[in-house]
Amino acid sequence: MRKPLLPVIAAGVFAMVGTACAAQADKAPPGGDYQKVSELVALPEFLPGMGALYVQPATLPAGPFLAYDRSERLVSTIYMIPLEDIEAHKGFSDLAVGGERVTSTDLYYNAGHPGVEKPHYHVVLWHVTKSDAELE
Repeated sequence: MRKPLLPVIAAGVFAMVGTACAAQADKAPPGGDYQKVSELVALPEFLPGMGALYVQPATLPAGPFLAYDRSERLVSTIYMIPLEDIEAHKGFSDLAVGGERVTSTDLYYNAGHPGVEKPHYHVVLWHVTKSDAELE
């Protein structure tokens, strides 16, 4: 019998929110091992609704992806968790968070895109209110 996915996902989100903030890169580019996603895969430099994304390639596919708005301000940390890993009840521990403050969390399905081709869920930890982010 298959277990419902929502409790597994929710547990992961709470674990991620509680993780220590490792990146602390309030302005783009974040530096260190982070690279612009648009330079790694065939994606636009700025994704409306998400922003300019940066990731440490060694952390793929989960991330974290640091998302910056048009003012180059960190607005969210995004994880891309493959559906197959969720269904296998795989755990993800000690995932870095881009900013100290998390104002809200979104979780939504994505069928796949360049860089994370397999179906996956986006877990978005917002560091600012969505209405304050310059993402269009």
